[in-house]
Amino acid sequence: MKGVLLKHIGLFAVLLVLSFLLMQFVWRVSGTEPAAPGAPPAEKVNLALRRTAHLLLQAAGDSTSRIPPVEQTAVYTWLIRLERNFDYNRLPALLEASLKQHQISTPYDVSVVSCTDNTILLGYNQADIAPDQSVPCQAREMDAFCNNLQVSFLTSAPSRQSLPLAGWIISAILAAVLYYLGLKRWQPATKPVVDSGTETGTWLSFGQSRLDVANQRLQCAGEHHHLTYREAKLLHLFVQHPNQVLERNTILDQVWADEGILVGRSVDMFVSRLRKLLKADESVQIVAVHGVGYRMEIG
Repeated sequence: MKGVLLKHIGLFAVLLVLSFLLMQFVWRVSGTEPAAPGAPPAEKVNLALRRTAHLLLQAAGDSTSRIPPVEQTAVYTWLIRLERNFDYNRLPALLEASLKQHQISTPYDVSVVSCTDNTILLGYNQADIAPDQSVPCQAREMDAFCNNLQVSFLTSAPSRQSLPLAGWIISAILAAVLYYLGLKRWQPATKPVVDSGTETGTWLSFGQSRLDVANQRLQCAGEHHHLTYREAKLLHLFVQHPNQVLERNTILDQVWADEGILVGRSVDMFVSRLRKLLKADESVQIVAVHGVGYRMEIG
């Protein structure tokens, strides 16, 4: 019985792992979490940066200088050259407003890069912007006269997290359903095993018991019983058809046909006696199928 229990536990564990892996795969490829926005259109970035540059120069008192073209230096990075100092404190609010005006919501990094040696002088991440539009290093001054305003958009999709508790619960339910269906559909019938022991006689093993039909002997979970002729014949019939329903008429024909007179209640009485004899073997059970007959279940 212990071996059978371990086998069932192992089968359920395998189904649980497979169900979990399936749920994890579905979780990772599904759209449950919103993906990060993709790279914004180049023309919109161009307009937003030119607007920002214009407002920065205007705030510095310059309304006439030509604004150079916006350069795309990498897949998600754009740069515009400003050939005069500007107020870094005003940059976060002006850039954020320009990006919103052109419907750009992708997260970004900002760097102020020296035109001469490409040294990053100042910078911040969009997440650093405080409610008052301040960012780190606002109190610092830019030494260089010419600076490049560089904006890099962050388009990496967020990594999927581990399967949540609900996924584990669904996995367990799915494994249980598969396990139940598998038992119902594919459970093989236990075949009697012919066992020639050290004792005289030929034994048929089933569950934790074995039957010697010729000598009308039953060994059940270590207990020894002597059977009547009909008990041995009826038990032999059950052992030959494990986990199968035997109709009452079939049992009468096979076990009592040689008497000439068939007594219906004899089946019930002998089944009751066999149940008592097999009580010590928990892996064997004779169950009644209402209106049909009996079935010996061997686990």
